[in-house]
Amino acid sequence: MAFNSEKLKPAARVANNRQDVWSIINEAAAATPTQPVVNMGQGFFGYNPPDFIINAAKQALDRVDANQYSPTKGRPRLRKAISDAYAPYWGRKLDPETEIVITTGANEGMLSAFMGFIEPGDEVIIFEPFFDQYIPNIEMAGGKIVYVPLHPPKDGGSRTSSAGEWVIDFAELERAISPKTKMLVINTPHNPVGKVFSKDELQKIADLCVENEIIIVSDEVYDRLYYAPFTRVATLSPEVERLTLTVGSAGKNFYATGWRVGWLMGPAHLIKYVAAAHTRICYSSVSPLQEACAIGFEQAEAEGFWDECIKDMKSKIARFNAIWDELGLPYSDPEGGYFVLVNMSKVKVPEGYPFPPHVASRPRDFKLAWFLIQEFGVAAIPPTEFYTDANASIAEDYLRFAVCKPDEVLESAKERLRGLKKYIQE
Repeated sequence: MAFNSEKLKPAARVANNRQDVWSIINEAAAATPTQPVVNMGQGFFGYNPPDFIINAAKQALDRVDANQYSPTKGRPRLRKAISDAYAPYWGRKLDPETEIVITTGANEGMLSAFMGFIEPGDEVIIFEPFFDQYIPNIEMAGGKIVYVPLHPPKDGGSRTSSAGEWVIDFAELERAISPKTKMLVINTPHNPVGKVFSKDELQKIADLCVENEIIIVSDEVYDRLYYAPFTRVATLSPEVERLTLTVGSAGKNFYATGWRVGWLMGPAHLIKYVAAAHTRICYSSVSPLQEACAIGFEQAEAEGFWDECIKDMKSKIARFNAIWDELGLPYSDPEGGYFVLVNMSKVKVPEGYPFPPHVASRPRDFKLAWFLIQEFGVAAIPPTEFYTDANASIAEDYLRFAVCKPDEVLESAKERLRGLKKYIQE
C-alpha cells in the first residue's frame, strides 16, 4: 500500500535515494556466479581477539554488576586502564573522571563530540577521503561540512608509492578556514589511504587550529597499527591538547569490531560536553565488554599483544601486496591501519560490459569493484564513496582492499586476482 501523506515523508537527512557503497557491493556479491565471494571490502577482522580478551569477556558475563547499567561516563576500571595505557604517550595520567568518556563505539563517540559542540551553521573541516559516517553525524548536528582533499602522488598510476605521499595542500586548508569554522576532523592512521600524518604536518594543522580557536577531533582508532613514526595530535603541546578530542576504538585495538566499545580523551572543559551529549544519545555503553576491554588494556603489554599486532598486520600487508607486484599494478603502501589502495588505471574493462544503471552512473572505481566481484569473486571498496562528487576524480582509478583477514583468505584472493592479467594494458 502506497502512502502519500506529507506527514509520512522521511526526514531529508535519510531521504537520499542513491544507493550507498555497502548495499551496491552486497548486491554485486549476491549476484556473482563466483561463490563464495572473497570479502576484501569491509574492514572487519576475519579472526577472533586473543584468548586473554575472549576469556575476560566470558568471565565478565558471570558478574552481576557487569550485566547491569554502567556509569554514563563508562566503567571506572576501563577509564583507569585507558589512563594507564596512554600515560606513556601523554607524559602523565589522564584523569579517569574528567578526561575520559566511554562511548558505544568510536562512531557514537564522534557523534557525541559533534552534538556536544556543533550548532546549526557551524563549519567543520573534513579531509577527503573521509570515513563516511563523519558526514551524517555532522549534518545531524546541523553543521556545514567544508572539504579539503588529500592529493595522491601525480605518478601514482605508474609506480608504487608510500601512503605518506598523499598530502594536504596547506594553502587549500587555510582558504577553507572561516570565522564560522568550529571544528576540524583528522584521521591518523588514515582510512582508506593508510597515511600516518607526520609530526610536521600535524604541527602545521594544529598551529592553524590554535590560531583560529578550532576544536580538533583526532580520529586515532588505528593507533596500535602503525609502521611509520606516529604522533598523537594532543601530545604536540599544551596549547594543542587544550583543543583536542582524541578518539579510540576497542574494536580496532582488540580485533572486535562488533563489541562497539570506544572512547574519547581530552581536557575536562571539552569532555564534559561530549559526556553530556553521550548521556542523551545512549546513556551508557555495553557493560561486560567494557570490563573485558579494561582487562585487555591491563594485560596487553605483558602479553606482547601490541607488538604482535604490528608484526602480524605488516606481514599480512606484505603477503597480499605481493599479487600487485606480480601483476605490475601500483599501490599505495600503507604506513598504518589495514587498508591498501591499489591503482587500477591499467585495468581495462571490456567495452560494453553490462553494468546495472546505478553502477554505470557512478565513477570508474564502482565499475571496477562490480567487475572484480562478477568476474573473480573478490570484493573491494570503491574509494570515491569517501569523496565529494567535485573531487571524486582524484580516486576513481583506485580500489580499497582490507587485509585484516586470515592468511588463507588472502591467498585465495591473490589466486583469483591473477585472472586480471588478461585485462591489464600498459
